[in-house]
Formats: sequence, structure tokens, C-alpha cells
Amino acid sequence: QVQLVESGGGLVQAGGSLRLSCVASGSIFSINGMGWYRQAPGKQRELVATITESGSTNYADSVKGRFTCSRDNAKNTVYLQMNSLKPEDTAVYYCNAVLRVSAMLSSYNYWGQGTQVTVSS
Repeated sequence: QVQLVESGGGLVQAGGSLRLSCVASGSIFSINGMGWYRQAPGKQRELVATITESGSTNYADSVKGRFTCSRDNAKNTVYLQMNSLKPEDTAVYYCNAVLRVSAMLSSYNYWGQGTQVTVSS
């Protein structure tokens, strides 16, 4: 059984910073991509940032230059450093991992439960 647990969300003023963390635990054979998505009220879930096992990153245009995604492979952990936050960044942020639980099985998508980020103006 695999669990992804996020932490670090909260309430911050515009211009402030937050750091999200997500730890993957359980019966994990290997983790390929990890990343962050977000969903604002009344909107679809959207990609924020992804990072490959080797550390290559991809960002949504709306967060480029403000957010940094990183990972610690030894700890099965992915981070999202969010700077210069804006009210439009307010959303539930979800951790994602594409991983394998066995060498005999294919990779699957796993999701965390989400953490609320609220940016006040």
C-alpha cells in the first residue's frame, strides 16, 4: 500500500512564501516522475510543476520564476518552494507520483490528499 502525504500548506499574504513537502511511503519499488497539481474552486485540476527522477523540471507558465520544485530521492520526497505568492495561487495543492510497487508491475499514478494554500490580498 502506497501513501503520499503532503504538508506545508496554510494562509499567507500576497508576496509571501510557503514550502510544500510530500512524502511517499509504503511498498515502493521505484519512483519515476513526481510533481504538484492544484485545483481552485470551480476550476479543473492543473499542473503546477513536475520533476523527473534525474531532476529535470517542468513548470506551468503561471508559476515560472516564482516556484521551484525539487526532490530527495533517498527520502522519496518532493518539495515545492513557492515565492512571491499571489491571490490567484489559492487552491488545494496535490502531490503526484508515478511509481512502481514491484519490478513485475507497470507504473501507476498516485495522489496525495491535498493541502490548502490560501493567499490573501
